[in-house]
Amino acid sequence: MPRLSGKKALVTGGSRGIGSGIARSLAKHGADVGFTYKSRADAAATVVRDVEAFGRKGVSLQADSKDPEALTEAVDEIADRLGGLDIFVSSAGALMFKPIDEFTLDDFEDIVSLDLRAAFVGSKAVLRHLPEGGRIVFIASNIADYAALPTTGFYAMVKSGLDGLCKGMARDLGPRGITVNSVHPGPIDTDANPRDGQYSEPLKRLMATPRFGTPADVGEFVAWIASPEASFVTGASHRIDNGFTA
Repeated sequence: MPRLSGKKALVTGGSRGIGSGIARSLAKHGADVGFTYKSRADAAATVVRDVEAFGRKGVSLQADSKDPEALTEAVDEIADRLGGLDIFVSSAGALMFKPIDEFTLDDFEDIVSLDLRAAFVGSKAVLRHLPEGGRIVFIASNIADYAALPTTGFYAMVKSGLDGLCKGMARDLGPRGITVNSVHPGPIDTDANPRDGQYSEPLKRLMATPRFGTPADVGEFVAWIASPEASFVTGASHRIDNGFTA
C-alpha cells in the first residue's frame, strides 16, 4: 500500500517550482491532490495531468494566496471537491532579495502577506477539515538558519516566522492528533532560483556537493512528513539543503 493511500492533500502554489514537486510526490505516494495557483493555468493543467497519471484525483484552483478571502474560499472548495482534507502544505511564496536601504514598506507588506500570513490564513481555514492524524507542513527556507548572502535579511525574517508559527501550532494542535512541521529547502532548481542563475556559483560553493536540488527532492521529504510513519514528528524544522547549513 502506498504510504498516503486514501489521503487527500492541498498544496498552495502547486503549479510550479517546489510546490509542483510536492504535488507530484504526494500523488505518487497515493494521495488525491488539490492545489492553488496564481496565474499559470497551463502549468497548473500539466500538474493535474501528472497527478492523474498516478491514478489519483487532481484539482487545481486559481487563487492568490496574498488574498485571505480568496485563499480561505479555495481551501473550502478544494476540500469539497476532494471529499475532505488530511494534509495541508503551505508552499506559495516568493523570493525577494534587496539591501535594507532599498527595501520599502510596500515590499515588507508584500513578502509578509505571501510568505508568512498566507500560511496562517491557510492553516486556520484548513482546520475545519483536518481530522485526527492530519498534517500541516510549511515550506520555509534554510535562509532562516543561515543568511549566507547579502540582501537576504527580510526573506530570512519571514521564513523564521514560519518556524515560530510551526512550533506554537504544534503545541496547540497536538491534542487533536495533528502534526505541524516546517521544511527548509536549500538551493532548488526552479524558475525563481535556477541552477545556472546569477547566484548559482556562490550557492554551490556553500554546499557539501556543488549541485542544486530538485523540486522532487523536497516533494519526497514532504511526502514522508505527511505520512502516518511521521506521527511522532511535530513542531520541528527540517533542513533539506545538501549540507548548506552544516
